[in-house]
Amino acid sequence: MSRVLVIGAGGVGSVAVHKMAMNADIFTHISLASRTKSKCDAIAASVKERTGVVVDTYEIDAEEVPALTRLIEKVQPALVVNLALPYQDLAIMDACLAAGVHYMDTANYEPKDEAKFEYHWQWAYQDRFKDAGLMALLGSGFDPGVTSVFTTYLKKHHFERIDTLDILDCNGGDHGQAFATNFNPEINIREVTAVARHWENGDWVETPPMSVKQSFDFEAVGPKNMYLMYHEEIESLKTHLPEIKRIRFWMTFGDEYIKHLTVLQNVGMTRIDPVKYQGVEIIPLQFLKAVLPEPASLGPTTKGKTNIGCIATGIGKDGKEKTLYIYNICDHEDAYAETGNQAVSYTTGVPAMIGAALIVKGLWRGHGVYNMEQFNPDPFMEMLNQHGLPWQVKELDGPLDF
Repeated sequence: MSRVLVIGAGGVGSVAVHKMAMNADIFTHISLASRTKSKCDAIAASVKERTGVVVDTYEIDAEEVPALTRLIEKVQPALVVNLALPYQDLAIMDACLAAGVHYMDTANYEPKDEAKFEYHWQWAYQDRFKDAGLMALLGSGFDPGVTSVFTTYLKKHHFERIDTLDILDCNGGDHGQAFATNFNPEINIREVTAVARHWENGDWVETPPMSVKQSFDFEAVGPKNMYLMYHEEIESLKTHLPEIKRIRFWMTFGDEYIKHLTVLQNVGMTRIDPVKYQGVEIIPLQFLKAVLPEPASLGPTTKGKTNIGCIATGIGKDGKEKTLYIYNICDHEDAYAETGNQAVSYTTGVPAMIGAALIVKGLWRGHGVYNMEQFNPDPFMEMLNQHGLPWQVKELDGPLDF
């Protein structure tokens, strides 16, 4: 049905391209580009072996807008799927506007020199995409992405009004490493060490990073410590569903991860400002990324499951208060068997494929810049069940007691 150009050859890009190739009736031609062409070639070889589909590969610096524009014009895709680093979002949006092509990503923009990720930089493109007759879909991963769709699905089918929302992200996998991150180390550590923020009664409430901890018993994983963090879907959900009085985001971390991260912070290795070393300026966090295990390499050794979902409390369709928990459980080994990638990449790459499919099929359409919760959740939810991320809803006795 459509040609697509995927930018980014990490674990998420690998999963998305594999899943696109498994749906050749929707994605008739797939091109993959990144700064390192050999990574693209390795993914293309795996896709060819697993599915028989040929993926074209290209080398591109996504921050070079003229060069990227020329590549888009050469490939002539219906959609550019940005699975590169969040720093590159605005440049890729600029290239899509220049080439006249729809845009989609999984994570919002953040500047290189500040650990701050917010939507206002991308929302500022609203008029430019609208005037060009183009669509930009932001955040089609799991969180953000699926968690936003989970919320609108609950609102559409179960609630008259949602009052409180908690997003719970649990990775119960064990990769056997002393310290490693399950996605890009630089992005992961910037995210974890940022000031925590949640939305409550019309305002932001800030707390120091990793200072609020609760325990939760996750199905198929067990009890885990989870920490209050800021995540970008809080900003978009409070904007598009302003009825919600409180929105919080929680992510689990093991004691070993916290211990190592604390030491790295204390010795300055998580800094994002340049320091001089032997006459050369380096960014400590970027150097740390270079010596940590590549997340894509963790697939063969990672065991266990993820459990990610939303707990919503509000007034149900029957007029009574209720609390519902909607979630997905994904197995690391199953994900690796299917795509050669662990579940953290899988749970982001599959929603990226689904969001792209809904755009190119015309089921989600519009002119301007959109977040996931602005569209009908039903076709997305149906495709989650069909393509490896089945979900379930259960009623809880009451809201979280914390």
